[in-house]
Amino acid sequence: MFSSFLSRGRRDFDSLSEQEMLALAISSEEDDARIYQAYAQWLRADFPDTARMFDAMAAEEGQHRDWLIELHREKFGEAIPLIRREHVKGFYDRKPDWLVKPKGVDEVRRQAAAMEEQACRFYAAAARRASDASIRKLLGELARAEAGHIGAAMEAERAHAPRSVQEAERATEHRQFVLTYVQPGLAGLMDGSVSTLAPIFATAFATQNTWTTFLVGVAASVGAGISMGFTEVASDDGVISGRGSPIRRGLATGIMTTVGGLGHALPYLIPDFWTATSLAIAIVFVELWAIAFIQNKYMETPWGKAIFQVVLGGALVFAAGVLIGGG
Repeated sequence: MFSSFLSRGRRDFDSLSEQEMLALAISSEEDDARIYQAYAQWLRADFPDTARMFDAMAAEEGQHRDWLIELHREKFGEAIPLIRREHVKGFYDRKPDWLVKPKGVDEVRRQAAAMEEQACRFYAAAARRASDASIRKLLGELARAEAGHIGAAMEAERAHAPRSVQEAERATEHRQFVLTYVQPGLAGLMDGSVSTLAPIFATAFATQNTWTTFLVGVAASVGAGISMGFTEVASDDGVISGRGSPIRRGLATGIMTTVGGLGHALPYLIPDFWTATSLAIAIVFVELWAIAFIQNKYMETPWGKAIFQVVLGGALVFAAGVLIGGG
C-alpha cells in the first residue's frame, strides 16, 4: 500500500536529455563490465569457455564506455552528470553477483542474457529519442552490439543445456507472463491479503458489529487496490524493463490487491459476529497458503521460505489487529 514511496524521486525515461542519456549509458556500461569481470573470475576454473566469453563481453562494455565518453566530451564537455539506472523508472537493478553465483552457471548465463536484452532495449529507445545525428548513430550501433551479446549468452547456454526452439519460445512466453501478470498480481495479493488484516480484525473485535467491519474492509480493500494499481503503472512504463504494458500490470496489481482484502471482508455480511469471524479467519489461511503456492510455482521460492515469509507475516499482522481491537 505504501510502495508508491519507493518510486518517488525517480526520473521518467522520456524526461532525460541527450546528455543525461549518454551519462546513464556510461554508468551502465561501467557497472555491466564489472559484473562480467566478476562472472569470468568465478567461472574460469570450471567453465573456461564461458569465462572467456565474459572476458570478451567485459572488454567490449569497456570499449562502449570509451566511445560514449568520447562522444560526450565532443558534444557536452568533460563534466558527466551523475545519473545511474536506479535513478530512472523502469530500470531493473542488476542482481549482485553473490546472489547469482550460488544458483549455478546456467543462472549466470540467463542473467547475462537478461542484462543484454535490457541494454539493447535501452539503446534502441534512446536512439529513437535522440535528435542529434551522431548521438543517434552511436546509440543505434550499441543497440545492435548488445543484441549480438544476447545471442552469444544464449548460445553458451544452449551448448551446455540444449533445448528445442519450441521450448525456448515457451520459456520466453512464460517469462513474459510472469513479469506482466503473475509478479504484479502476486504483489497485489500479498499486499491486499496481509495489509488489510489489522484494520479489519481490529474493527471486528473493537465493535463486534459485522456491518461496520464489512464497510471498513471494503474501504480498505478498494483503497489499497487503487493505490497499488496506480503505483505499479507509475513505477515502470515497461519500455526498458520489458515487463509489458503498465496498464495490464496495474490492473493485475489493483484487482488482486482488492480481491485479497475482500476475501476476509465479505464474511462480515453474515449478521452473526462469531460465525463471520470464524469464516474470515479460515479464508485468511486459504489466502496465505495460496500466496505461498504461487511463490513456489511461479517465482521458484522454496516451500519452506515461502511459508515462513507469508504465513508468519500474516499471523503477526492478524495478531496485531486482534490485540488492538480487543484492547
